[in-house]
Amino acid sequence: MSERTYFASPGGQPPQTALFSDRAVFTEAYAVLPRGTMRDITASRLPHWDATRLWVMARPLSGFAETFSHYLMEISPDGGSTRPEPDARAEGALFVTGGAVELTINGQAHVLRAGGFAYIPPGSDWRLAQTGDGVAVLHWVRKAYVPADGLPAPDPVITSDAENEPFAMPDSDGRWATTRFVDPDDMRHDMHMTIVTLHPGAVIPFLETHVMEHGLYVLEGKAAYRLNRDWVEVEAGDYMWLRAFCPQACYAGGPGPFRYLLYKDVNRHAAL
Repeated sequence: MSERTYFASPGGQPPQTALFSDRAVFTEAYAVLPRGTMRDITASRLPHWDATRLWVMARPLSGFAETFSHYLMEISPDGGSTRPEPDARAEGALFVTGGAVELTINGQAHVLRAGGFAYIPPGSDWRLAQTGDGVAVLHWVRKAYVPADGLPAPDPVITSDAENEPFAMPDSDGRWATTRFVDPDDMRHDMHMTIVTLHPGAVIPFLETHVMEHGLYVLEGKAAYRLNRDWVEVEAGDYMWLRAFCPQACYAGGPGPFRYLLYKDVNRHAAL
């Protein structure tokens, strides 16, 4: 697989001469956060995280997406946390888009560079440290784990985009593919993080309408995305947040591959 590049957060602040019109939208079924909304003024910080700022791109909201939060993290040199996760119920997924970090889970250290992925089971003893010279950028998805009777929680997973061959979707001639970081048949998992790739001219050929919530961060390229009743243009650095049953489809017009990091909740009964 050729070396990949991943969009990182822009930060900064637009000048006073900039137009404030943009593609940002929040509807009853979806939200689009263009990359230009992730500026210095909208960044947050967290307790027990040093030299770190983040953008909260998704969080549970009543009547909207309810299962997960999604953070875009910037960690400066000597930054990180020895107490990253305050909720013992929470599982986590990390995906690095720039720089390098050292992740220690239950006493075992792993270095993650751009394209690196980690799944962190609930109740894990973990910490994270920035290990490079520049700023490290990563995605952190958090979800309250839903146990399944008779099944243990999943084991940690450490892998990368480069280590996983994309799985071609049926009848797509490989032009629409999914990179899977965990086994989709492993019922211990109640969430999946994947990378979806559509090559120029490829489409999601029907309006997907399903129970899974989605968070989609565009890593590379651009496309026209159908969300509920609307077609929207999205590009690298944009984020989309879809509630359950929001119709969705995609057309990748090029000139290069369109790739996005995707969250969805899976493998559990609907709560009654």
